[in-house]
Amino acid sequence: MKRCLIGGLAAALIAAGLIASAPLASAGCQPGGPGTNKCDGPVQPDGTWQRCLVSTFLMPRGASSYLVPTRTCDVMGPDQRPGDFNFADPPTHIDD
Repeated sequence: MKRCLIGGLAAALIAAGLIASAPLASAGCQPGGPGTNKCDGPVQPDGTWQRCLVSTFLMPRGASSYLVPTRTCDVMGPDQRPGDFNFADPPTHIDD
């Protein structure tokens, strides 16, 4: 019984990770590693766009552990210098 419970929990965590790390529809996305994506929004008239870094981390809670998605966004484009290297790579818009 215990093995079935642990196996079911592992399967649920893997499925949740795949769903959380899936690219957004209608956005240019680039996989950045397990459970991590970079997605760019549409280019604005001034040449800037919003880039979001989406990742997940495991919140350990015994048998009720779960994945928590986090989303961090910043403005990219000409004359924009994001402070985090993860945002600046690649320095150009991620196309579909």
